[in-house]
Amino acid sequence: MTQACDLTAVQARRLIGRRELSPVELFDSCARRIAEHNPKLNAFVALDLDRARDAARQAESAVTEGTPLGLLHGLPVAVKDLEATAGLTTTYGSRLFQGHVPEQDELHVQRIRAAGGIVIGKTNTPEFGAGSNTTNLVYGATGNPFDSDKTCGGSSGGSAVALACGMTPLATGSDYGGSLRTPAAFCGVVGFRPSPGVVPSPARGALLTSLSVLGPMGRTVADARLLLQAQTGATRLDPFAVFEVPGLAGESSPADLASLRVGFSVDLGCAPMDRGIARDFEEKTTLFRGAFRSHELRDPPLGPLADEVFETLRGMNFIALHADKVDSHRALLGANVVDNFERGLKISARDVGRALTEQSLLFQRFARLFDEIDVLICPTAAVSPFPHSLAHPKAINGEPLATYMSWYSITYLLSLALPAVVSLPCGLDHQGMPFGIQVVGPMGSDARVLAVAAALEGELARHPQTRRAVPRWVS
Repeated sequence: MTQACDLTAVQARRLIGRRELSPVELFDSCARRIAEHNPKLNAFVALDLDRARDAARQAESAVTEGTPLGLLHGLPVAVKDLEATAGLTTTYGSRLFQGHVPEQDELHVQRIRAAGGIVIGKTNTPEFGAGSNTTNLVYGATGNPFDSDKTCGGSSGGSAVALACGMTPLATGSDYGGSLRTPAAFCGVVGFRPSPGVVPSPARGALLTSLSVLGPMGRTVADARLLLQAQTGATRLDPFAVFEVPGLAGESSPADLASLRVGFSVDLGCAPMDRGIARDFEEKTTLFRGAFRSHELRDPPLGPLADEVFETLRGMNFIALHADKVDSHRALLGANVVDNFERGLKISARDVGRALTEQSLLFQRFARLFDEIDVLICPTAAVSPFPHSLAHPKAINGEPLATYMSWYSITYLLSLALPAVVSLPCGLDHQGMPFGIQVVGPMGSDARVLAVAAALEGELARHPQTRRAVPRWVS
C-alpha cells in the first residue's frame, strides 16, 4: 500500500484540502522515511523536525477550523543548503559557514512558508554549488538511491535524493550549469530550470548576471509546477524579477503533443556523450517520436565558442563571489572553488568582452530556432551515474575531458541561452540507473515547456522502458 510520503505533492495537497489526509500524518510519514534511509544516503544534512511537527499541527488545526488554505498547505518541503533558512543551519556546503544559523529566510523560502509549505530540513550540496557530484568537506557525500555508492549528481543532489526516496514531496534547487537537471536525471525525478527572474533571487551575490536561477523539484511535472507557483512573484530587489509568468496561475492542462514540431539532439552537436547513453536516447525516443506532429534531428546553433563562453563567464562569476574567501581562507575551501577561482584569474577584460558578445549572439540564434520547432529534446546527462568517490569523469569514450566541468556540457551549454528546461525521468539507462531527458524551450516559455513536459510525462508512462523508475526498496 502507498504510504502518505509516497503521494505526489498534488495528490497530498488535494487530500489535505478534502480532510482526507492530515498534515500531521503526512509529516510523520516523511519523518519515518527520513529516519529509515537518510543515515545511509545523506540527503538531509540538517533537520528541523520539532518546528516542522508544530507547523503540521497548526496546519491540521487550520483545516479543521475551515481557515483558507495556502497553495502548499501542510506539504513538507526540503530546502537546498545553499538557501538561507531562519533558525536552521545553513552552511552552503562550506567549512567557512559550519554551524551558521541565519536570522532570516531567503525570499523564496519566505514565500514557500507563506503558501503553507513546511520546511522539514536542508539538503546536501557541493561547496557553494561548485560541482556536479554532491559531496563537501562538511557533510561528505550523498549517495544515489538506486546505488548508494554512486553519485546523485549535483549540485541539488540532496534534494533529488530526498524526493526519489519519498522523504519529502517537494524540494528546492538551483541551476547554473545543470545543478537542478543533472541530479533530477540521476535520481529519476523532475527538475525545472526556469527562465531568469521567474523565481527571484535577491540573495545571489552577482545580481546583474543571469545564468544562476532558483527552481523547483518534484516527483512529477505537476508537483514541480505547484512549487514554482509559490516561488514566483514580484520584487524590486532582483533586477531580473518577472512580475507575472503568463499561463502559470491556476491549474494547467497538458499540451497537445500531436500539434508539436520537435527537434531531437543527442549531443547538441558538440557535447561529449557516452556511446551507451547515446544509444539509450535513440532507443527511448524511438518509442515516443510518433506522438508528435513532426520530429527531426536538430542540433541547436550554439556556435564553436560556446564552451569558451561558459568557462569565461563562470570564472568571472567565481571571482565576483569568492575572491575574499580565497584570499582569506584558502586552506578551508574545497578544490572546486579554488580551481574555478584560479581559472577566473587567467581571464582578461578582452576575454570577458568577447564572451558577453558571443553569448548575446548565441542567445539570439537559439531563440530563432523556435521559429522552426516548438520544443527541443536531448539527454540530460552524458554519462551514467559514476562512483561518488570519483570527483568527476576524466574521459568519455576514451577521450580525456578538458576540465572537471566538461562532462556536463550537455546542460551548461544550454544555460548560456537562458532557456526554460524540464529534466524529465525517462526510465533506466543501459547500466540500470535512472535516465533523464531535457525538454527545452526559449526564455519566457516556462508555462508552455511545463505543459509539454506534463503531456510527455504521460506518454512516457505508457512504455515500461520510459516510465519513471522508482528505487526498488520504495516500490
